[in-house]
Amino acid sequence: MSTRHIIMIALVAVALLCAAGIYYFYDPSLNGFFPRCPFLSITGWRCPGCGSQRAIHAILHGDLATAWHFNAMMVVSLPVLAVYTFAEFTRSRFPRFYCAVNKPAFIWGIFVAVIAWWLSRNIFGW
Repeated sequence: MSTRHIIMIALVAVALLCAAGIYYFYDPSLNGFFPRCPFLSITGWRCPGCGSQRAIHAILHGDLATAWHFNAMMVVSLPVLAVYTFAEFTRSRFPRFYCAVNKPAFIWGIFVAVIAWWLSRNIFGW
């Protein structure tokens, strides 16, 4: 691994730790400095990500039930994100795994799940 890659990984890790600290100590429900969803503000419909900031705060406090209430897709997507991150960082060691999770069918499946979540939360109020 090159020095440039190590520096990039370190910077991303520091940024993620800083963001986690902010979301741990400040509740997005109670603090106005967190950004609001522009899609919700304009249309009145919740986007697939609405509630994610509050869900992250709940997850960081170990409250998965509350996180699920705010945005179930966010909770479900964390293991998928972990798999993709693992695949990306180990793509030279496990190229077949990397290719498997990046197949168009798998990516289209994620896309369909997000669209289904988006529609169901607005139609059924989930």
